[in-house]
Amino acid sequence: MTAHKTLLLCTCDKTQSFDPKALQAAAAAEQVIVVDQLCGTDMKTAAEHLGGANEVLIACGQQAALFERLGEDIQAEIQHSAPLSTLDIRDRAGWSAPQANPKRLHAKQAALMAAAQLPAPVAPVKTIRSSGVCCVVGPTEQAIRMAELVQDELGVTCIVNDAGPVQLPSAAYDVAKGKLTSAYGALGNFKLEFSGLQMLNPAGRGEPGYGEAKATAHSECDIFIDLRGMGPAFPSHEKRNGYFWADPARTGELERIALNAREMVGEFEKTVYFRLEESLCAHSRANQPGCTRCLDVCCTEAIFSAGEHIQIDSDICAGCGSCAAVCPTSAITMNETSFEAITRNLEVMARVYREQSGEAPRLVFHTLDAGAEAIAYLARYDDGLADDLIPLGLEHIDRVGHAEIMAAFGAGYAEVLILPDNEIDRRAVAAEVELAQAMLTGTRNSPSRVRVIEAIELCAAGDNAGRVSESVLLVGGRRDITRVTANAMADNIEAPIPLPAGAPYGAVEIDSDKCTLCLACVSLCPTGALGDHPDRPEVRFTENACVQCGICESTCPETAITLKPRLDLSKDALSPRALHGEEPFECIQCGKPFGVASTINRIVEKLENQHWMYTKSDNVQLIKMCDDCRVKAQYHGNNAPMAGGERPRVRTSDDYRDS
Repeated sequence: MTAHKTLLLCTCDKTQSFDPKALQAAAAAEQVIVVDQLCGTDMKTAAEHLGGANEVLIACGQQAALFERLGEDIQAEIQHSAPLSTLDIRDRAGWSAPQANPKRLHAKQAALMAAAQLPAPVAPVKTIRSSGVCCVVGPTEQAIRMAELVQDELGVTCIVNDAGPVQLPSAAYDVAKGKLTSAYGALGNFKLEFSGLQMLNPAGRGEPGYGEAKATAHSECDIFIDLRGMGPAFPSHEKRNGYFWADPARTGELERIALNAREMVGEFEKTVYFRLEESLCAHSRANQPGCTRCLDVCCTEAIFSAGEHIQIDSDICAGCGSCAAVCPTSAITMNETSFEAITRNLEVMARVYREQSGEAPRLVFHTLDAGAEAIAYLARYDDGLADDLIPLGLEHIDRVGHAEIMAAFGAGYAEVLILPDNEIDRRAVAAEVELAQAMLTGTRNSPSRVRVIEAIELCAAGDNAGRVSESVLLVGGRRDITRVTANAMADNIEAPIPLPAGAPYGAVEIDSDKCTLCLACVSLCPTGALGDHPDRPEVRFTENACVQCGICESTCPETAITLKPRLDLSKDALSPRALHGEEPFECIQCGKPFGVASTINRIVEKLENQHWMYTKSDNVQLIKMCDDCRVKAQYHGNNAPMAGGERPRVRTSDDYRDS
């Protein structure tokens, strides 16, 4: 049974306008009510409907917490409260420059409203258990001070790394001396390694001392506090659960860390952000190196090689999605922000905006934290988002790859902007932006239609002259949608588009003078882009399937293979074509084709009268025979080296009788 829905709209003290009917249709609401101060003088309207039977959707993000508390109060009073959801259409659309086009603003509000009705992806979770075992590493004074701060809640071991005065033993925590050499893991499962570890000896009178040093020692803990005063033990350390690093430049660090570390005891739910399909991974084959794109971009080092495929430590993974953005085979996909969910949002927002305004919108990717705050600030204190600019918030901007950008153009956006939080984010998306810009070269959308911007540029009006004339059907995986979109925008699909080095699209070139058609490349190709011919020695290539992993190049014993990054949009890229082939050699005995003619001739040329086994003998003829004929010749020929002597005649009783 479908629940009825009531949409509550607030003009925010008459500072924004709506098209109530358009918003009602976009929200699939049974009724729509417009007030001026829903969080103030008109709050009774919200209370009335929260106490009713219909689901309530309030178009206000700023006061979401207030309306949630109101619903809880009503629930406590009458033992019933209507389901509540909130949505911001003010900061992202309603508040804009005075010269903004109301038709565009209303179209953007409807687009945001329609996208909010899509089901949110549900990511699985795992349970992390922490018993409160804590390791503090750093100078004696700071380490002991930290132990004193957290000893009541955590089981502490201090590993001091300086020559400071030896502390008196304490039963509340352990003390040792050593140097941290490596660290791995996350909350509930840290593995630390030390050199020269010496345990404090608590026994005896006088000045306490340390025991005998161990060359190496290993330790496990749930919480790791790093007070060494040098660089963090992990990259992107702020994303490592259970790891606390003290910034020497900040005051009050010990107290801040202690306050947070004391809470790290018990059971915690950790989102499993990704899905990994090992069979699709093109990382390696037969110990030959291949694709390392995800390894290269992982900011937390959660990804590691596991032979022919990679593995991801879900405890360490912070869910930025950069690995999924660059994975050429979709072996890695995201649970929270899947490519399918992003394209569905893109398609719905572009379609609704186009239906309401008759124009093409622009798109900006931003983060849900700093990016959303920047948009809210510009809306309140500046001109706000441009009237044709639709925002799409993601947990991490690293999640945006070339496929997401191309999908936006396929949905009908005229321009795609990316708002990074910082310089690290800017570097993270640079390669994918460059790849998307290369794909747009020579199309109706120039490369400048993809830009990484500063927040202030969100207010600038756009020029929609370069939009895709019609949207394409966003069905399929990342490579499918990229190809379809590029094909729809290309001026000339017959000419391949050159791409930057490392692009996951391209051709394979074979030097026919070097290639011996050993087919090692064919046997190891992880995507089936390289294949052989069933009836003759030949390497065949399907360009659309090639991910430029490089396994064929590293495998080739003759170094005859070269990768050529490009995007071929013609139909030829969808079908196998011959890269190199030769006529087979025909057996001199039975005529059956076998081997490669040039290879057989080359072997004969190098051995005939050049090696003692092939001098003044017919052995060279064996090279020109197929397997069956070669065996027969070796056993039954006149000079067969494996032939036995002449068998003696069988004697019978008649032989003896005659004698």
